Amino acid sequence: MRVDEIGPRYGARKKPKRVGRGTGGKGGKTAGRGTKGQYARNTVARGFEGGQMPLKQRVPKLKGFNNPFRVEYYAVNLDAIDSLGASEVDPAKLVSGGVAHKGQMIKVLGRGKITRAVKVSAHAVSKSAQEAIVAAGGSVVILPPTYRGVRPPAKGSQFTNR
Repeated sequence: MRVDEIGPRYGARKKPKRVGRGTGGKGGKTAGRGTKGQYARNTVARGFEGGQMPLKQRVPKLKGFNNPFRVEYYAVNLDAIDSLGASEVDPAKLVSGGVAHKGQMIKVLGRGKITRAVKVSAHAVSKSAQEAIVAAGGSVVILPPTYRGVRPPAKGSQFTNR
């Protein structure tokens, strides 16, 4: 057997039905298109959706989008942690001290100086903040995210990114 002798299996290729060849047989007269109307007359434009705003016009023209699954952190700087005067800082202490909002994930940033050893528990810490905390004799504990699963729940509505 050679490559030029290979063909499709018997029955794999079917000839198309010939319609519109008179009223004598199946597929005559209206040729399976029904009677009258736009679809019977072969005048529907590509992408036409019956008067509904077409997909091509519904999608945004501008580049980029707002990611509905973005992870948002509440930024807390070192000077705010230092002003609390506690030896251990976690999200609950930051909320009670008025530094952060309840229910937010906390990220510690490196603005300001820290003067004493502090054990900081947060969801994320910048590299400069971690170096400053460890240099002052403290330690950093990374907390797990507040949401379950791989990504946070979607923010906004179905129309947010339109």
